[in-house]
Amino acid sequence: MSSMRTRSRTHRPAVLLAAVVLLPLPALAGCAGGRAGDEGEGPAAPRDIATAARAKVADKGTLTWAVDALPATFNVFQADADAAAQKVAQAALPTLFTLDERGRPQRNPDYLKAAELFHRKPRQVVVYKLNPRAVWSDGSAITAADFEAQWKALRGKDSAFWTARNAGYDRIDRVERGANDREVKVTFAKSYADWPALFTPLYPRSVMGSGGAFNDSARKELKVGAGPFKVGARDQKQNTLTLVRNPRWWGDPAKLDRLVLRAVPREQRVEALASGKADLAEISPAGAERIIKANTPPKKGDGANKPVAADATALRGLVVRKSLEPAYTQLALNGSSGPLADERVRRAVARAVDRKALAEFVLTPLGLPAEPMGSHVLVAGQEGYEDNSDAIGAPDPRAAQALLADAGWKEGHGAAPRKKALGQVPPAGHRPDLEAPAGQVTGAGDGKSAGDSGGKAAAAPARFKDGKKLMLRFVLPKGAGAEPLRAVGERIARQLDAIGVRTEIVGVDDASFFKDHIASGDFDLALYGWPTGAYPATDARPIFAKPQPAADGSLQVEQNYTRVGTDQIDRLFDQASTELDQEASRDLVARADARIWAAAGSIPLYQRPELVGVRKTVVNAGAFGLATPRYQDMGFAR
Repeated sequence: MSSMRTRSRTHRPAVLLAAVVLLPLPALAGCAGGRAGDEGEGPAAPRDIATAARAKVADKGTLTWAVDALPATFNVFQADADAAAQKVAQAALPTLFTLDERGRPQRNPDYLKAAELFHRKPRQVVVYKLNPRAVWSDGSAITAADFEAQWKALRGKDSAFWTARNAGYDRIDRVERGANDREVKVTFAKSYADWPALFTPLYPRSVMGSGGAFNDSARKELKVGAGPFKVGARDQKQNTLTLVRNPRWWGDPAKLDRLVLRAVPREQRVEALASGKADLAEISPAGAERIIKANTPPKKGDGANKPVAADATALRGLVVRKSLEPAYTQLALNGSSGPLADERVRRAVARAVDRKALAEFVLTPLGLPAEPMGSHVLVAGQEGYEDNSDAIGAPDPRAAQALLADAGWKEGHGAAPRKKALGQVPPAGHRPDLEAPAGQVTGAGDGKSAGDSGGKAAAAPARFKDGKKLMLRFVLPKGAGAEPLRAVGERIARQLDAIGVRTEIVGVDDASFFKDHIASGDFDLALYGWPTGAYPATDARPIFAKPQPAADGSLQVEQNYTRVGTDQIDRLFDQASTELDQEASRDLVARADARIWAAAGSIPLYQRPELVGVRKTVVNAGAFGLATPRYQDMGFAR
């Protein structure tokens, strides 16, 4: 590790950070070649929600949705907001722009009659015309004053507001009333390409009007909202939060009487669905397999006349909805110190990893498209997606070995020849039968297979430089829910073993994996994930920003936990975020992505699968893919 301390600063919503911790489930991505964002091409896997017209949905019912934890706060702009807080915000607060099935922003007519870019020069001006029926749940109108309060809270100029991000809001010069209270005029001091991302969710000025209100008023409750639902009671004993119909909602009324969020550990989700404690839950591949198996009729002569187990009977009322999330799992290479500080070594690791084989290993058994991820900033089907992985090159062990040699890491140098050491104990965390390096267990260069790495490659002799073996510390979570991720890590270790790079797989507690290892830089290699979004110029920049020294001697890494970045990447993102021509902005983002590939700090592997167990009677809810859920349409079939 570098002698310089490191710290991170969050600019994106904390809910996205929560997703990082959850992504140690397997995941995949879309199209491997060319531009996949052209008109007519959809996502790699469409949403799967049992679509039903509103007339076919019952006007009553309670739907229980399993979540990891109940919201720690209802203010998604605070650092401890999580995925459940985001769900509440979507159901109970104004969302000015929603995302369609291809992840494209669409004006939400429930809140906006219009939202237009009126001027580009000399200053960018955006005018929002609000739906005249839009009111807060206390009966007061949504007006320009709410927009102004949110801008002042989030622009980053007042330390009294404990905000988790200010991207975009810090570029606004002023927010003011337009022709009337229902018209909002926003003038920017610096152009901002991703302006549709702003003011979503929108909070009432009672929450945003002062530092004290921002920090505390929406932590335990959300008294005022403006969505099809409003926040109801929290039951700590049952671990539930209930959302109820908002009687002042002016749009299509919610079909459900109540939407209940229930905290359920992931390993208990299938049982919760079977027992009726949940109607909707993201589940593991093993859980999905249980449900699918219970709903598959036995083949003739294969126990067709055997009595059905009670467990299987309960599971027959469920179905698995499958899609791909706007998120991916990556191999992260810590470039702050050690062998991986050398770009040639990072590029060698990247060239050794067979991303296609890993995608197939994770996704093919799930019946999902199994193509490797081609971008750090968008997933297949999103507008502007391009596969820029050719900037690093295709998997090629020979090329990888040449890069290692060029960096001074030579085969067998620094170690005396020895015979097979079959009894040698592997490093902690290793499973010799699956992924221990040949040089650690069976002796370097003995010709034994490196195991199933997606391509049966023989183990290569270990490499040395200045008498030191090339050994990388590979940190992975060790909890039961991370088993699929560890299986991917084992295969990567085999692939690296084939070029002479030895790995020490270290299992750590799930709770400490991100905070104590990834964020602090205590790893050489790691697997974790990032969500993508509709606004890559804004969302991706802090993830790949070049770390900068801070006044106190620490290293300011923002969210770039690989500590690998360049001035050129930063400039491209900055240019993209100010370019108001969408096509030109997307081109700048693609150029930045190609340079991120070339720097080889982050190797995207595959897009995350979205597996959701759902009661068969539930409609308009399930695996949403790239789209924003429409909460007022969720319910049960008539």
